[in-house]
Amino acid sequence: MKQLIFSLVLVSLSAFAVETGSPAPDFTLPGLEKEVKLSGLKGKIVVLEWLNHGCPFVKKHYGTENMQTLQKKYTDKGVVWLSVISSAPGKQGHVDQSAAKAEKASNRSAASDVLLDPAGKVGQLYAAKTTPHMFVIGRDGLVAYQGAIDDRSNLDWSAVKGAKNFVAQALDEVLEGKPVSTATTKAYGCAVKY
Repeated sequence: MKQLIFSLVLVSLSAFAVETGSPAPDFTLPGLEKEVKLSGLKGKIVVLEWLNHGCPFVKKHYGTENMQTLQKKYTDKGVVWLSVISSAPGKQGHVDQSAAKAEKASNRSAASDVLLDPAGKVGQLYAAKTTPHMFVIGRDGLVAYQGAIDDRSNLDWSAVKGAKNFVAQALDEVLEGKPVSTATTKAYGCAVKY
């Protein structure tokens, strides 16, 4: 009986692949120029942004330049911003390295790098459900925030203005050494195309 209860607890815990406040799982993925290893960024604040330029929610945040403005503001403050593409080959959003470079340029992305995860291993490791699905990792390597970019989960481009931006709030608090006041929200967007 004890073993059965323990097994059920493990199953229910595994539904949350990454707990806010716990160490961010390490990974290595190819970027646009070289491989990126998360543990090699220890001591830096890192943003993981799940990306699929075919998704209308992503188009909303890039079309209004909301995402690029955030990327620029925080990379200028030393934050490492990694856009992760976990779309499988043959699925919407899948790109190879040269197409990812072209998309980064055409969308004027200010991300530090774009990481390619076509097998979806890192996306599944983090239980990334949507594009965008956002994670903020503190200098201590702990997940400080995960969830939605903001509180406006619709496709209305005008809704970006005046939205409560959870990622900006989390980054400001982490940069100031404060606890993150809203550490977890429900991500919204298109399903990651594993």
